[in-house]
Amino acid sequence: MCLAIPMQVKSIDEFTARCEAKGVERDVNLFMLQDPTLAVGDHVLVHVGYAIQKVSAEDAAAAWAIFDEMLAPAEARAAQLAGTES
Repeated sequence: MCLAIPMQVKSIDEFTARCEAKGVERDVNLFMLQDPTLAVGDHVLVHVGYAIQKVSAEDAAAAWAIFDEMLAPAEARAAQLAGTES
């Protein structure tokens, strides 16, 4: 199974973009992306350091809502364990 993370483009320098998601920034390779209209502020799906597809802001937000929902039980369990440690 492959997983791509939606990230927002913060800057572009030829075939590299600085992208951000949830406060984390990464340099992303644009070589595999075939969309010539990519601009700062756009959202892309990032898989193993490569932007593979441009997506709408709405699709990126919807994906993060699903990720947040999936991660909520694990975060709650981690918080519970942290509270019970001596």
